[in-house]
Amino acid sequence: MMIIPTDKTFADKLQEKIDNLNKPKGSLGRLESLAKQIGLIQHTLTPKLEHPCHILFGADHGIEREGVSFSPREVTWQQMINYGLGGGGVNMFCRQHNFKLRVVDTGVDYDFDAEKHPHIIDRKIAHGTKNFLNEAAMSEEEYEQALKIGAEQVDECHKEGCNIISFGEMGIANTSPSSVWMSLFLDIDLERCVGAGSGLSARGIQHKYEVLKEAVTNFKKQIFQRNDLSSKQEITKLIIRYFGGFEMVAAIGAMLRAAELKMIILVDGFIMTACMLAASKIDANVMDYAVFGHCGDEGGHKMMLEEMGAEPLLHLGMRLGEGTGAICAYPIVQSAVNMINEMDNFAHANITKYF
Repeated sequence: MMIIPTDKTFADKLQEKIDNLNKPKGSLGRLESLAKQIGLIQHTLTPKLEHPCHILFGADHGIEREGVSFSPREVTWQQMINYGLGGGGVNMFCRQHNFKLRVVDTGVDYDFDAEKHPHIIDRKIAHGTKNFLNEAAMSEEEYEQALKIGAEQVDECHKEGCNIISFGEMGIANTSPSSVWMSLFLDIDLERCVGAGSGLSARGIQHKYEVLKEAVTNFKKQIFQRNDLSSKQEITKLIIRYFGGFEMVAAIGAMLRAAELKMIILVDGFIMTACMLAASKIDANVMDYAVFGHCGDEGGHKMMLEEMGAEPLLHLGMRLGEGTGAICAYPIVQSAVNMINEMDNFAHANITKYF
């Protein structure tokens, strides 16, 4: 399969319907452009939201060993277990907005007991990635496996009737690869892309930057020594697998698959935005299906969104991850769909159209 861009020739019909709803033209602002985007995704004047699902991918990162995260490594597996008890932030929001939650272990550095933790879907590739300070985080085979896992999980949701999906992550230190991807894919100075993550001090941020700078320098040295990278696609793939986490590459595979299936993709904060950025470098058409939930406070997130031409629905100062920002934005998506479906038009309501 391949991602088919939305049919922009249908936009005029959607705009006409939106403009003829009994309201001043443009008065519902972002809801109007959002309704138009969803109408384009579903190619209909009466879009629907069905069986919302949230997939949370978990994995550990070799770069965590360099002290780039405030949170300790074991928090990854502890939180993965906590999701099964219903105690995570993502659990609360999924309950509130009726999302079905899938928790997927793609590479956590811990062996879960299947009987004790049946909520965790076992798709472990390895016990965490390698340390990308000096070598690629994953092999080509592991990269392809992670992409397939993401696509497989989306297929399961789609079979259940899902047409709107969001993704989250659990992986201590995953703001580090996100910062590197942002820098390399958008050609932005790395220092501007590095933030506090889960709570680093100013000194900690500086250390994180220095580690990532050295990693990028080492990566570029290896690139210059290779002669088998003949296309942008090959370089993109190498950047993704050299720095990415298994949970992040799985999310990329999931995003690409969801777009192939013409599903609405709700994008969470810094890490999932970085994954959407990477996905767009593989296939730019994926952006037609992306609704950006919120802009978080992680360093560089606002800049990354702006560079991608993305307009987030919320800015609540959140930086939890897990996909919480995407799920929080869901009621706004609902409002946009309800607007285009349930508001009357001027003619039927016998109201003078004054524009």
